[in-house]
Amino acid sequence: MTVQEKYLKIVDEVIEKGPYKPEWVSLSGYETPKWFKDAKFGIFIHWGVFSVPAFNNEWYPRNMYIQDMEEWQHHRDTYGEHTKFGYKDFIPMFTADKFNPEEWVKLFKNAGAKYIVPVAEHHDGFQMYDSEISEWTSVKMAMKRDVLGELKEAMEKEGLVFCESNHRVEHAFFMGHGREFESDVNQPMELGDFYWPAMPEPENQDLYSPDPPTGFLEDWLARNCEIVEKYRPSMVYFDWWIQHKSVKPYLKKFAAYYYNRAAEWGIPAAISYKHDAMMTGTGILDIERGHFANAKPFYWQSDTSMAFNSWCYTEQNRFKEAKHIIQDIVDITSKNGCLLLNVGPKSDGTICDEEVKILNEIGEWMAVNGEAIYGTHPWRVQEEGETEAVEGMFSEEKRNEYKSSDIRFTCKADCIYIIPMQQHGEDIIVNNMGENSKDFHGIISEFTVLGYNEKPEFTRDADKMTIHAPFVDSDKPVVYRLKLM
Repeated sequence: MTVQEKYLKIVDEVIEKGPYKPEWVSLSGYETPKWFKDAKFGIFIHWGVFSVPAFNNEWYPRNMYIQDMEEWQHHRDTYGEHTKFGYKDFIPMFTADKFNPEEWVKLFKNAGAKYIVPVAEHHDGFQMYDSEISEWTSVKMAMKRDVLGELKEAMEKEGLVFCESNHRVEHAFFMGHGREFESDVNQPMELGDFYWPAMPEPENQDLYSPDPPTGFLEDWLARNCEIVEKYRPSMVYFDWWIQHKSVKPYLKKFAAYYYNRAAEWGIPAAISYKHDAMMTGTGILDIERGHFANAKPFYWQSDTSMAFNSWCYTEQNRFKEAKHIIQDIVDITSKNGCLLLNVGPKSDGTICDEEVKILNEIGEWMAVNGEAIYGTHPWRVQEEGETEAVEGMFSEEKRNEYKSSDIRFTCKADCIYIIPMQQHGEDIIVNNMGENSKDFHGIISEFTVLGYNEKPEFTRDADKMTIHAPFVDSDKPVVYRLKLM
């Protein structure tokens, strides 16, 4: 029996004896874990061999083999011909001599994150964990360390939820352009080789394009089973190409296996997916680099990076402002979502100054205002204001600048939180809390603003509430706590 066959057998056995079956009807019995409902903020980690060239973005291993891409010429100018120095030749350079998982996790915890999602394997096909199936791992090559295992141990010491992300399905075509000219990819390959299968890339990554080899799909399932068996993650995040028609049967089998195994182990678990790879109600829908304009009746996740242009560290990164990320946390929380914010460490294992600064600013805000985020749920009204929300994936660079009149609401226990997206001494008008409001009829017992010793004042007219707090001056969201009798 091969190693792949061993794990495929485990999948079948767990499905056979467990309540979940590889059918959407059965999988719809899944329930979103409470830890995810309450978390609201997590950290994503894109770190891999692509962090060595650190050029443009994490798609360097694909783009360096496309002859009209900037990466192709950069690679030739910097490292030489593709026949002599291919992507695999970066692996020995990935020594990560300054990698300290405890320092990473403490930084993320201080930023306010409640769960962490390291990428176990990206599209490039290099595993950042200990694998029986593959020789191309961070344990057997590169730094010779079990990155996933070390991060899990550090997270559990700090009381954070350990999750993992697997992007292997895109590897089916990711290196395929290397077959179009003389390169180290253009050679006979078989299952187990680093670049295999290097199939032609589907036009526009078509979901009905030619299927990957059956051996690749079975290997995909076996590898994901191996990660679950060895590391027991509380969430498995899949990137976008798992919605391909050929992957669906394997995805359903994985979901049934994973949910059964998690129930057996007593781990409240979830699968995060994009587009319509899974049916609504069978996992957690993820929106990449964007959000919903309105609250949803289901729990969802938005994933984004601190850099506009890349998920990994590059010398070209264009970083966001911390205030905009905090505003996104508030907006997403008010609409029943969580924000998964990406960190891209350098190849040596350090995190760049720009990202540390952003994380520290987020942590300072969360330390004061986190009660309006963690464990909350949407109020009857999620938002008011003139600034139009931009909805959809990859929409974040179209976002409009928020004003003090743009307000979000969350609630928890006996409190409603009124959150202007910024404030500089001006009065805040809350239209949904007037005396004649159809949405609010509660008796207010206490009214405070988090992070300030001064007491705000408020008045309620028929059509609005007016908050008067001239001492408040912040370009970040401000939280008013309204406690009810």
